[in-house]
Amino acid sequence: MALFRYYKKGIAEAGCDEAGRGCLAGPVFAAAVILPTDAELPLLNDSKKLTPANRYALRDEIREVAVDYGVACVENEEIDKLNIFKASMVAMHRALEKLRNAPEHLLIDGKYFYPYRDIPYQCIVEGDGKYLSVAAASVLAKTFRDDFMIRLSQNYPEYGWDRNKGYATAAHRAALKEYGITPYHRKSFKLLPDARQLELKNLRDQD
Repeated sequence: MALFRYYKKGIAEAGCDEAGRGCLAGPVFAAAVILPTDAELPLLNDSKKLTPANRYALRDEIREVAVDYGVACVENEEIDKLNIFKASMVAMHRALEKLRNAPEHLLIDGKYFYPYRDIPYQCIVEGDGKYLSVAAASVLAKTFRDDFMIRLSQNYPEYGWDRNKGYATAAHRAALKEYGITPYHRKSFKLLPDARQLELKNLRDQD
């Protein structure tokens, strides 16, 4: 199914999405993208449905054709203080703050959003598979976060972040059991079954 070009016609509309909510480590990233109404991005879709090669190719295309875009993140320590839901909202606000052109309407992927300034918004469940601007935001958030985790994996190769990007894969959990947590793990998340989680926390508190 072809993605819709806009929700409201004739105004500057920014699509917003985040990446990394369910990860055990690393920041949550968000992006906001304003596309021209005649943008031609035939391969664009929800970033989860794209191959890595297509995501990165589309990232270049999106940045070239976009009227404006912003990408921002909330680090794991702040996620632990706020909770992941609030952190995701903050990340989207920060992405919007990076726009040089103020949008007149916001399209938000998901069910909930904290109002940003006085800009009207619409939450769209699975919006990244329905609207071009939201799909574009999903691609930027995903690829910028992947790049961050790949760079981070050079200092923490045991956890395989260049492959799992911080998600709870079997290999990631096995590394947690063997090596414990890093400064980039989200300590408020259930990293391992409860008894082992307590053991990891106690080890970290002794550092």
